[in-house]
Amino acid sequence: MRATTIHGPGDIRVEDVPDPTITLPTDAVVRVAAGCICGSDLWGYRGQSRTRPGQTIGHECIGEVVEVGPEVRDFRAGDFVVVPFDHCDGTCPHCLAGVQSACLNLGMTQSGQAEYARVTQADGTLVRTDVPEPAAYPSLLALTDVMATGWHAAVAAGVREGGSVVVVGDGAVGLCGVLAASVMGAETIVAMSRHESRQQIATSFGATHVVAERGEEGEAAVVELTGGVGADAVLECVGTDGSMATAFAVARPGSTVGFVGVPHGVELPVGRMFQKNVGLAGGMAPVRRYLPELLRLVASGRIDPGRVFDAALPLEEVAEGYRAMDERRAIKVQINP
Repeated sequence: MRATTIHGPGDIRVEDVPDPTITLPTDAVVRVAAGCICGSDLWGYRGQSRTRPGQTIGHECIGEVVEVGPEVRDFRAGDFVVVPFDHCDGTCPHCLAGVQSACLNLGMTQSGQAEYARVTQADGTLVRTDVPEPAAYPSLLALTDVMATGWHAAVAAGVREGGSVVVVGDGAVGLCGVLAASVMGAETIVAMSRHESRQQIATSFGATHVVAERGEEGEAAVVELTGGVGADAVLECVGTDGSMATAFAVARPGSTVGFVGVPHGVELPVGRMFQKNVGLAGGMAPVRRYLPELLRLVASGRIDPGRVFDAALPLEEVAEGYRAMDERRAIKVQINP
């Protein structure tokens, strides 16, 4: 099959690689209808995360089941499915506790930016949908990671009806965090963003205020917007030391920071956390936990998370998609095999 591979910082290629096959009896192979580039893929692209030269890349996809293993009961060839990026069996103690992202048989989508992808725990992971029109692909694709991750940040932070929320980060996950906070009924939603196109989406998703400043200036602006108190809930959707510092600086005493940005070089302000009783919760999103509810919200028209996609490219041009996201010319790029 044709697949996206990474060979080093800035080196994205499309190459012929072996098709994925049924390796475990719980596997399924999915023909990818649409995949995409994630902000977390950029860590490897920028050389800030270790990659193996020639490995396939991409963990978000939707598509059609083409083959299943002998122990797969609930899916068959021809089913159209949403594929959570983190695969789970749905039966282990962690899955039953709602932490499917820590499944004892955890797997990950390895070739979402390709023609085919293997799912290691089909019955516990996949969610079937009616075959959608291509225009519906973006919102379904968002559910495989970024919408579920933004939702997880809001759940972890304890977003409540009538409360105040600050979202640190204006990538696709941060924008979906704004949308999640809006659906959950937050009254004040502050999006921290310096980019006009992203500010517009944040506002359309429910942000009541936008703060373009960063650092101490941005923190002061947020505190002022919250009446000098700070936010009831903070969503940290970047993963850098600076973004985490900002999140804790704008969190009111007794609140929680929900963090979903993959952490790189983060040092927690433990002293402040102790003095102000500010908690930290979150981590890798248990996508399968949230997927049924999010799918209902999409189907009803209540949310349209696909708006975070502002570019679409054929698979053979995926390297341009990486450049566009790295240079912040695009928020999120859909890849069509």
